[in-house]
Amino acid sequence: MPAYHGNLRSILPNLDGLASLGGMAQLPSLILASASPRRSELLRQLGVEFRVVPSDVAEVDNPQLSPFELSQMNAYRKASAVARRFPKTLVLGADTIVCLGRTVFGKPANPEEATRMLAQLQGQTHQVVTGVCLMHRQRHRAAIFAVSTNVAFRPLNAAQIRRYLSAVNPLDKAGAYAIQESGSLLIDHIAGSFSNVVGLPMERLQEELQPFA
Repeated sequence: MPAYHGNLRSILPNLDGLASLGGMAQLPSLILASASPRRSELLRQLGVEFRVVPSDVAEVDNPQLSPFELSQMNAYRKASAVARRFPKTLVLGADTIVCLGRTVFGKPANPEEATRMLAQLQGQTHQVVTGVCLMHRQRHRAAIFAVSTNVAFRPLNAAQIRRYLSAVNPLDKAGAYAIQESGSLLIDHIAGSFSNVVGLPMERLQEELQPFA
């Protein structure tokens, strides 16, 4: 797997197969209901014009729901909260979940929890599921979907985990890691959408945006 360090410029070859949305029929103005700089960067790479209005709704954590159901529910809640304030604007809400089987890994509360998360994920193949909701209230139109990517971690010892955690801030990242921030220290390979692991499945998103043009 190539080394992915620094910002998302390093993954641009993975997005080369996607056409710029600027070449499509004119999209309505778009609001990203997320403060994630990674999602903003992905949208900018496709030439999407948007502004950021973070949703303030609390994320649901329901063990009775599958990761696909949970990510889509949270994406819907985020998009809906912002769309109520901006009914004439297309709103994009998203939620990314890291899971190993039925165990869901959220953002670690402290470095000790981050260490425990990576110790559980090491040597395993886990799933990153991103739920997305596109909502335009005035048009009475919405699209909700989720995409999963398999991520295989290398076997890691305690020293290797400490090395990774010393290189990044894990506390704002589900599963205590980010593929685009020194991800090669942890990850052997992935199967599926790379951008989905970053925070938005751009291949599927491009398809889902077209009916809103």
